[in-house]
Amino acid sequence: MEKLNTMEQQMATNNVATTDRRIFLSRAGLVAGAWLAGTCPSCVKMLGRDSVGRRPNIIFLLTDDQRWDTLGCGGNSIIHTPNMDNLAHNGVRFERAFVSTPICAASRASILTGLYERKHDYTFTKPPLAGAYVETSYPRLLRHAGYRTGFVGKFGVSVEKGETEEMFDFFKPSSLPYFKQIDGQRRHLTDINGDRAIEFLRSCDPGKPFCLSLSFWAPHADDGNPKQYFWPQTCDNLYRDVKIPIPQTADPAFFEGLPDFLKKTLNRTRWYWRFDTPEKYQEMVKGYYRMISGVDMVIGRLMQELKNLKLDQDTIIILMGDNGYFLGERGYAGKWTMHDVSIRVPLIVYDPRKKSPGQGRVLNQMVMNVDIAPTILEMAQVDVPEIMQGQSFVPLLNGKKIDWRDEVFCEHLWDNPDIPQTEGIRTDRWKYIRYPKHPDFEELYDLADDPMETINLADRQEYRQQLIELRRHCDQRIEEISPN
Repeated sequence: MEKLNTMEQQMATNNVATTDRRIFLSRAGLVAGAWLAGTCPSCVKMLGRDSVGRRPNIIFLLTDDQRWDTLGCGGNSIIHTPNMDNLAHNGVRFERAFVSTPICAASRASILTGLYERKHDYTFTKPPLAGAYVETSYPRLLRHAGYRTGFVGKFGVSVEKGETEEMFDFFKPSSLPYFKQIDGQRRHLTDINGDRAIEFLRSCDPGKPFCLSLSFWAPHADDGNPKQYFWPQTCDNLYRDVKIPIPQTADPAFFEGLPDFLKKTLNRTRWYWRFDTPEKYQEMVKGYYRMISGVDMVIGRLMQELKNLKLDQDTIIILMGDNGYFLGERGYAGKWTMHDVSIRVPLIVYDPRKKSPGQGRVLNQMVMNVDIAPTILEMAQVDVPEIMQGQSFVPLLNGKKIDWRDEVFCEHLWDNPDIPQTEGIRTDRWKYIRYPKHPDFEELYDLADDPMETINLADRQEYRQQLIELRRHCDQRIEEISPN
């Protein structure tokens, strides 16, 4: 049961594999395609840099396993996230942000490249991310466009040897356990990563723009440890006198109604680790919340450091989660499925250069992790490679009315006997889920009447046409995003 956590640690420290002949040939073909599309690093051009002015600094903050509703500004009356809330109150919060694949390895590859898993073909146990996709990743393009680039924390993606040196000027990956001895002091990993981020900020040339990617391990559980959740000492007293509400779908009757193949998954195994008694549920969810609050405190430190360095007025901050998380819903503990608690994440964009009354806006357009790379590139006034499948949401931040997606496609393709492969479509109203290795079972939910996805309508005759239509949409999206 610890294999998944071990793989995450190995990739987080970026121990890259040697390129074999197959990977080499694949990379050569992709590089040729990038040249033909005009997306190789040497082809990068600035987007009107002289006419727009100084390019902004950018900090991209990524949390691990933080679901969308674990923010005070998102309606959670229990969790303590004043700094995240402050970013939202002075920026823009997307209330419907999703990941294309709800697992850290594939999602992080999608964030770097702007590609769906089916295109970049990277997840656990796979060969390193193809070199041509690394070459068109947002850190590589920014660095070639004159940005100082940094990375701190959980990298989570294997790349070929030497690639991180091309992506980042400052590369400080980290790994579990959460507590480490640093200069004779016991420090939490969240705080250590905060220290390293501040080290990067202090090392930057004030006349050169920077992009820092700070990727927290928290609030991911330490799966190999029975205690699961570990938080900084400063969070010890949080939530002690609070009772965490139990989700409606945590009722055992809901789990018993699932098909057998969905009962025997890693989501259920981890439920026993975390939520199988009322007392454990309270203890574990409070630990999860404390870890998020620990991240929030580091964000506060970063904001203060930006102010101290007089960088606070020129630095855009983006906060996102790498995937959602089950907290007992459906009798689960984990992610990996296409249900909203698994694919829906927080997304906040704070741009101090915007002083308009539009600050504190909440947008309802459906945005995704594949949109992060093109958005960061447009913010930096760098051309977005044609290969990217996401779309910059800068126009949405600027209040422009543009054509935008009206549905999201999500998938999980890792071939693991404990995690069923799955794919699905989510629209404003409908959710359709299917499992390629279990074609006899489908899920259809009317989100308008059933936002918790409790009543499966797939077998009801009156919804037959809706089911067929969403199947067709799913097929179309797969055809669109698949490699040529």
